[in-house]
Amino acid sequence: MINQLAYTIWLLFQIVIGYNLVLPIILFFIHSFKDKKALSFAPTAINPNADYAIIVTAYEQTHTLPPVIDSLIRLNYENYLIYIVADKCDVSNLHFQDERVIVLRPPETLGSNTRSHFYAINHFKRNHDRLTIIDSDNLVDSNYLHELNNYFDAGFSAVQGERKAKNLDTTYACIDAARDVYYHFYDGKILFEVGSSATLAGSGMAFTVQLYKDCLEKLDITGAGFDKVLQKEILVRNYRIAFTDKAIVYDEKTAHSEQLVNQRARWINTWFKYFVFGFKILGQGISTFNWNQFLFGLILLRPPLFIFLILSFFLMTINVFISPFIAGIWLIGFICFVIGFFLSLLLSKTDKRIYEALSAIPKFIFYQVLSLLKVRNANKNSVATKHFYNKNIEEIKN
Repeated sequence: MINQLAYTIWLLFQIVIGYNLVLPIILFFIHSFKDKKALSFAPTAINPNADYAIIVTAYEQTHTLPPVIDSLIRLNYENYLIYIVADKCDVSNLHFQDERVIVLRPPETLGSNTRSHFYAINHFKRNHDRLTIIDSDNLVDSNYLHELNNYFDAGFSAVQGERKAKNLDTTYACIDAARDVYYHFYDGKILFEVGSSATLAGSGMAFTVQLYKDCLEKLDITGAGFDKVLQKEILVRNYRIAFTDKAIVYDEKTAHSEQLVNQRARWINTWFKYFVFGFKILGQGISTFNWNQFLFGLILLRPPLFIFLILSFFLMTINVFISPFIAGIWLIGFICFVIGFFLSLLLSKTDKRIYEALSAIPKFIFYQVLSLLKVRNANKNSVATKHFYNKNIEEIKN
């Protein structure tokens, strides 16, 4: 009896880890058979000149802000204001001629993304309809707000744009970009187009001001992961998060090993802290037969990519000795994952430099394993990624 119970637990554990290898390709096939007309969203109301607040958060560093603001003031749009929240920053060198740029310097250190966002909200110059969140290292495509409007006009209250790589100068940056392509394809485009919600990426996302306030106004979130709390609050309210790969934000990829380790330590810490949200959303989806919540809950329970790949390889290796048949199933799972991974790159028109860097994935994973050692104190060591690149939008597009 005990042996049977142990074997059942062993099989269940393998299923819990293994489904992550094949879920992307399953979703891809579901997406492939969907009626393409069902993927278009007709406007329920048209507001071509909706009033946007663009919130740019900076912590300690301001040297990347000028090109960010330059890209924002050149947006192909009229009705918006830019709020820079310079937390714990020297703002003496921040001078912008455009009257749409408002520099806010909190008198005390906030040390939190959401505190910075609400500091901006509480200092709005007018009652904006929508807000979008941009990091201090981002650059924005000129049609960004117009593309967001298409989904707000179709009735959505939350939209995630696509974050493309701003820098592909190093091997680490290229592999980091490959990871982003994979997640944007499956956790953004595919997940949304099969009827669920896109996961939030921390920036390049937009919301109605009212929804953002309803979700987070009464919560004080510190450390990394405010986007995880926000998406949970949106989903439990039975909203869908739309995704568009045409609302483009260019994001700085990790370029150095130390930067990679520190950043991933915060992200892993965030997953361990918030993955339990998946159980609540999954349970709510099952009880109400809500496909959006059910599928999104499954995605939230998935460990970080490198963790479930390492666990999967470990389990496959064990089964080589105790059950070659199950080891063969694991091998098929890995083949499905690799096919799904390359499909995401191929269908996303990926830069050739990213393909050339893929041979360094084992080294990239090694540094992420090192980041596990820093997980416990990740948010204490730093609340923001240090930025190294200071490019403008022309350099990227050229």
